[in-house]
Parts: sequence; C-alpha cells; structure tokens
Amino acid sequence: MPGHINFGVHDVTLGGNFTKKIRLKTPIVSSPMDTVTEAKMAIAMALEGGIGVIHTNLSIEEQAREVMKVKKYESGFIMDPVCIPPTMLLSDLDELRNKVGYAGFPVTEDGRMGSKLLGLVTKRDADFITERATTRVCSIMTKLESLVIAEEGVDLQAANTILKDSKKGKLPVVSKEKRLVALMSRADLQKNADYPNATKDKNKQLM
Repeated sequence: MPGHINFGVHDVTLGGNFTKKIRLKTPIVSSPMDTVTEAKMAIAMALEGGIGVIHTNLSIEEQAREVMKVKKYESGFIMDPVCIPPTMLLSDLDELRNKVGYAGFPVTEDGRMGSKLLGLVTKRDADFITERATTRVCSIMTKLESLVIAEEGVDLQAANTILKDSKKGKLPVVSKEKRLVALMSRADLQKNADYPNATKDKNKQLM
C-alpha cells in the first residue's frame, strides 16, 4: 500500500536543470532531429516549460533564423504568417486556402514576410467572384489605407483591445515603413493561454 504523505499535490515540483544556468520547470527536451525540432517545436516546448534543441541539418544562417523565430515569439503574435503577392490569381488562392485550412492572408509587395504591406484578403472579399482563373488578389483585397493596423512594438494587451474595438478578424502589425512584422488573429487570441511555466532567458525571451 502507498505510504501516507503530509503535503499536497500543489507542493510537488518537477523542475530540474538542463544546464548549470538553464533551469526547466517542466523537464522535457525535444530531440535535435530534422523531423522533430525547428522553431515551431522549440516554441511549443518553451511555452510549456521545456526546451527544444534546433537540429544541425541546416546551414548556420538557417539555424540562426530558426533561433531568432523563437526569440522573437510573443504569445498571441504570429511572427511568420503566410503572405501572398498581389498578382496571385483567386484560383491559386483557393488552392492555398485548402492547403493551410484558413482563409485570410496579408498581401505584401513580393508575397513575403517583412516586405511592404499592401492589403489583406479574406474569405469575404473573394466569396462572390466567379472569374477566379483570371481575377487577381490586388483587384479584390482590402487595401492598406482601409485596414486597422498596429505599429511595431505594440504589446499584447493593447493589440487585443484594438482587435476587440475594431471588431476585425486580423490585425497586421507594421513598421514605420509599413513593412509587415507580425499578424494577430482574433481566433488565435481566443485560444491564447497563459504559460506560467514558460522557459525564458534574462531578457524574458523564450529559450
């Protein structure tokens, strides 16, 4: 029979050291394998109190980019949203939507994150367009000047307030030069949880 204990479950801690200077509240480490740990896995592990080790089957520059994605991550902000170019046909947009499982995308100059934001296209913009093989995104998107946006450096609480007050589904975060630096989604915020066990460094960034 189990012995009697004189403490509660809330008094139990599972924390342990990963290195002399890195302590984990949840002692779980993901493997440095190319099929296991890149930025997304490392972020997920760190949020839950563990740590992910980025694999080395990448160039040094690519490894550094993966690490920076983890460091720049803030819960609630999408740091690497799927972007599309203004020249994309709606038929291609339909294929992309089916592939990724959602319907709204930021439109940037070259279809890449970090370039100038031109607009946003949602399901509502494209639903009733019949000539999908010849119509391009630039002709139906909501243009930048009509979007509700936030400036780089906005915190989660302020961005959440902007989304709530504007009743919009997505909030692009842009630099002074109007380059896209992040995206916030109402759906993601509704799912967003507090992560009290997150593994962070002295700068409060994920590890």
